[in-house]
Amino acid sequence: MNSLDFKGRIAIVTGGLQGIGAAIVKRLEASGARTRVWDAAAKTDPVDVSDAAAVERATARALADVGKIDVLVNNAGVAGLNVPTVDYPIEEWERVLRVNLTSQFLCCRAIAPHMVKRKYGRIVNISSIAGKEGNPNAVAYSASKAGVIALTKSLGKELAQTGVLVNCVTPAAAKTAIFDQMTEQHINYMLSKIPMNRFVTVAEIASLVCWLASEDCSFSTGAVFDISGGRATY
Repeated sequence: MNSLDFKGRIAIVTGGLQGIGAAIVKRLEASGARTRVWDAAAKTDPVDVSDAAAVERATARALADVGKIDVLVNNAGVAGLNVPTVDYPIEEWERVLRVNLTSQFLCCRAIAPHMVKRKYGRIVNISSIAGKEGNPNAVAYSASKAGVIALTKSLGKELAQTGVLVNCVTPAAAKTAIFDQMTEQHINYMLSKIPMNRFVTVAEIASLVCWLASEDCSFSTGAVFDISGGRATY
């Protein structure tokens, strides 16, 4: 593991109890950061990042406790159903967009002003290769992750001269609990699209995310970083 310097840095990671989020927390803490996990499943101090009031309260608590927020990693997400678009339930569409996209907007909206005030911050949004290509039978997931890319580009340009950098990553699928929400057919489809013929590991994603969250990342903002084993074509 290459060494990154996060000493004295405070990081918020949404959906950080398992999978990609947990790997990011582990890598940040190994590099010296103090982390706070915002997760609806947390046994103590749960945070529903799809709820605006909950995000505002959690932001106020974090600032009261530690005085600043240097890093925000928007990772919380769900896969949603694997069904054709014409059969996709409206309620499920709204749920997936709320968890995958609106939550990132809410967290950025709440935390970015504090970063701007301190003239330093790193925001890393977790998107997906599906946001670039659109996966069949995964319309809500694909659309929500495409929205994350656009959100990243918009906010990155808005904050480009403030010292706050905003980037996103577009991983191919990783074997996490989110696979439990997918059909075997859909999992096999995703694997067939990856030239490296394997799924990305959560540790590999964490390595890229943590570099983007570090001071070493100093001239990239509003950018999309591919980690798809060769699948991405742009």
